Amino acid sequence: MLSDTSGLWWGLLGVAAFSFTVPFTKVAVESLSPLFIGSARAVVAAILAVTALALTRQSLPHPAQWARLAVVAGGVVIGFPLLTSYALQTAPASHGAVVIALLPAATAVMVVLRTKERPTTSFWVFAAIGAVAALGFAGMEGGAATLAWSDLLLFGAVVAAAIGYAEGGLLARELGSWQTVSWALVLASPLMVALMFTSVIDQTPTATATQWAAFAYLGVVSMFLGFFAWYRGLAIGPMAQVSQVQLVQPVLSILWAALLLHEHLTWATIAGGVAVILCAGLAVRTRLDRTGAR
Repeated sequence: MLSDTSGLWWGLLGVAAFSFTVPFTKVAVESLSPLFIGSARAVVAAILAVTALALTRQSLPHPAQWARLAVVAGGVVIGFPLLTSYALQTAPASHGAVVIALLPAATAVMVVLRTKERPTTSFWVFAAIGAVAALGFAGMEGGAATLAWSDLLLFGAVVAAAIGYAEGGLLARELGSWQTVSWALVLASPLMVALMFTSVIDQTPTATATQWAAFAYLGVVSMFLGFFAWYRGLAIGPMAQVSQVQLVQPVLSILWAALLLHEHLTWATIAGGVAVILCAGLAVRTRLDRTGAR
């Protein structure tokens, strides 16, 4: 029997799993190349996905669904992991978590564009203010008027993930939740295997036990098992309420960066995180009030 709050708890479990992604990526890039981390973690997850799909005897997606799976793969399997891996070579994990806090609002924007909804003007206002707050925070933290290269990579990662989340959420209604990310992993696996071997040839992977453990988490949990809990929570619903749990993720990521990586939290980081998260929450809430809980 499922309780009324079971969807929220499953969603929170998924968000908790994802919240370690940024800090553990920061740990892994200390020795492993970002190309290896971004590609090899997808290969590990693809092996698990193939096993799960085979054991449960899932039917192949239709041809039209493969094209949409390519969009999901491009966003959450290829784009986000690679871009964040390169960005976190130089950016602190707490800094990355603040910029990535734009993801809930960015996902809402992509859903609006994808479904051709007509939200209120306040939705666009809050989304725009959140983007400006993130841009201002990134420039202030960098100590210059222009954004650092790592910031541009992080903003690119947010856009990539938002597109993948939006299309994946719609496609999950047809294929199933975990099946969607599993097929996306399978579809992207030839490219990711090629990139992994390229990175190995260029630089032999060597790391400490802690760094390998962080990489294993990225492949097994961040790229695969975390989606089981997250999409199960969305499936149980109410989807509108469960989706808002994602706003907790940047808070947890900043906390883990302080506790595990001993990163010093400045007032700028705290203020920037609060501003971005607040604007993202208002944008998501405004859209939900317009469309209704579904």
